[in-house]
Amino acid sequence: MTLDLLHGGALDRMREAFPDAPTPWIDLSTGINPWPYPVGAIPEAAYHHLPTQAAYERCRTAMSQAFGAPLESLLLSPGSELLIRLLPGVISPERVAILSPTYGDHARAWKSAGCEIVETDAPLDMAGTADAVVLCNPNNPDGRRFDPDRLMTAAEKLAARGGWLIVDEAYADLYPELSVAAHGGRSNLIILRSFGKFFGLAGVRLGALIAPPPILTSLSEQLGVWPVSGPALAIGARAYRDRSWQEKTRDRLKEARAHLDDTLRAAGLRVVGGCDLFRIVQTQDAASLWRRLAQKGIYVRRFEWSDHMLRIGLPADPESEQRLADALTP
Repeated sequence: MTLDLLHGGALDRMREAFPDAPTPWIDLSTGINPWPYPVGAIPEAAYHHLPTQAAYERCRTAMSQAFGAPLESLLLSPGSELLIRLLPGVISPERVAILSPTYGDHARAWKSAGCEIVETDAPLDMAGTADAVVLCNPNNPDGRRFDPDRLMTAAEKLAARGGWLIVDEAYADLYPELSVAAHGGRSNLIILRSFGKFFGLAGVRLGALIAPPPILTSLSEQLGVWPVSGPALAIGARAYRDRSWQEKTRDRLKEARAHLDDTLRAAGLRVVGGCDLFRIVQTQDAASLWRRLAQKGIYVRRFEWSDHMLRIGLPADPESEQRLADALTP
């Protein structure tokens, strides 16, 4: 895969490929909050000792309350990416309907497990024929949103034939009203949650699985005794309890997204989707614009499924936004 089609965040590769680009680089490729949660001091014991069950439960309880999910339905993980790769070995469906376009690792994981994959823009319509339906809500990269009631109707239809509904809620912290976490523990519903994007701390590697008991048991055995580090547990517990920061951050991201939209439209780009952490723009030649921005030290995301779309994250400060605006001007 060429550099321009790699997963976002490969900033070291970009520096090597464009050594003459101005610095500092502006990484807008990942859709991660540019204003991370202020972690503060973490007790030294979190680094020095093995993670305790008490620390695990504090973080799990904070996440459960933040999501509105039953505590007994929730399992912590070192990010949601590992869960995506492990799930096919746990439920083993034959035919999987996956929203398309969406986060590419979902299809790759199910294909690697030998499943028949149907990539579709209407996955819920296949609830009567597929063994599993997989989607992101809100979707990455186009920001498409699914009504929770519609999701649960599809879950009921799937349950009638022993099928599964798998919902990746990696960006649901932006829009809590979209989450189906309150239904956690339902016999055929699996929900993935990610900490790093909304809280801007992707390097912490913290996620959660909300699922029925047999799935939790199977994945818990695979994840092992200490699936999440002590510092990650401490940070997660603190951040998920901080409802005030979460509400203020939602407002801040919404305002920043509107400002970015103005910048993109002023440059003649058409904003066709996204969420409050990133925007999808349409351009005549995505590869050409991607390279032009890279030469200016600005890293955005393009996709193998489109020659006309780019994903652009939120600039962290006025200087970065001005550099983006200048680089977008031919």
